[in-house]
Amino acid sequence: MVAREILAGHRAFDFVIIGAGMAGASAAYFLAQEYQGRGSVLLLEMESQPGYHTTGRSAALYSEAYGNAPIRALTSSGRDFLINTPDGFTDTSILTRRGVMFIGREDQLSALDEIYTSGSEHVDTMQRLTEQEVRERIPSIRPGYAAAGVLEADAMDMDVNALHQGFLRGARHNGAELRSNAHVHSMMPNGGGWRIRTGDDEISTKIIINAAGAWCDVIAQMAGAKPVGLTPKRRTAILFDGPPTDAFSDWPALIDADEEFYARPESGALMGSPADETPMDPCDVQPEELDIAIAVDRLQQATTLEIRRIIRSWAGLRSFVADKTPVVGFDPRLEGFFWLAGQGGYGIQTAPSMGRVSAVLAAGGKVPDDLKTFGVAAADLSPARFDPGAGD
Repeated sequence: MVAREILAGHRAFDFVIIGAGMAGASAAYFLAQEYQGRGSVLLLEMESQPGYHTTGRSAALYSEAYGNAPIRALTSSGRDFLINTPDGFTDTSILTRRGVMFIGREDQLSALDEIYTSGSEHVDTMQRLTEQEVRERIPSIRPGYAAAGVLEADAMDMDVNALHQGFLRGARHNGAELRSNAHVHSMMPNGGGWRIRTGDDEISTKIIINAAGAWCDVIAQMAGAKPVGLTPKRRTAILFDGPPTDAFSDWPALIDADEEFYARPESGALMGSPADETPMDPCDVQPEELDIAIAVDRLQQATTLEIRRIIRSWAGLRSFVADKTPVVGFDPRLEGFFWLAGQGGYGIQTAPSMGRVSAVLAAGGKVPDDLKTFGVAAADLSPARFDPGAGD
């Protein structure tokens, strides 16, 4: 795809994607694939490298039982892509068998029932576990803590970097361009399209795709669009030593039924989180000592693990709208402005389907039939759900 020159000092593209994290990279991949030789795609990334913020700080798990109904539909419909990646996409497997075990106290049994019921919608191998069966799989669960569990044996670890780089590499192979250190300073409507200024550069485009993660509402306001109420929330993670006597590398991931904490084997150690969701302004977020202490306390209440040394700690921003469903589609009031926002904590596992949906909708098409069979619907994702008066 070769960008079309329109004025001296300007370059014109059919699609400009703001943000080269997982959302923007996957959209660029499918757009470039579909419009090879017939359209042009530009990715703008404000950092020196794509995926610096949320994508680069994700320890993703592929779970078809995780999230609300639209999230589960997007996750399940992308499974085949992740298992059977296209030729040349990556040299390594994206998914590795792990399994995930949800556990609940006596007061959380109704939450476990909901996890089992909703997870069984697309997964026919969900299993209910007794307290004894829970502790057989993770012996470090504290006796008497977990009344029961639910096992999703087919849940997988995800290689986030391999997936992200595969999307970026594939997009560039099909002609998309990537510009890093590209801070967007202004966006103005321009004769049925847009003119974008980044530093000393001016770019013209037919369509802006807003995939700026925690900054999506900021970008929207810059363009003159109404915000969708995106709230970036801090999520803290710690890496710590596993128990010396257990073969913990084969444990399933462990998630509290109300997501008060989670843990999983990671790089020869254990990764844990208090599953915090502290509202933040968009920023280069860092972990807080209080959240680290809460993570240690919750994990030690639920298990016999003795967390004496924190190997590493980090934090990332997960951005949600009120209904915790991604926002994908054209703005109902602003022509040529396309939303790809609000992936929350599900942006990695939903990336193949989100990339396909965003690409086809941005190009004026409809949700592919194979995604519809899983329940993916444009209306569930549309930004128009936050602006019922649009078009009146």
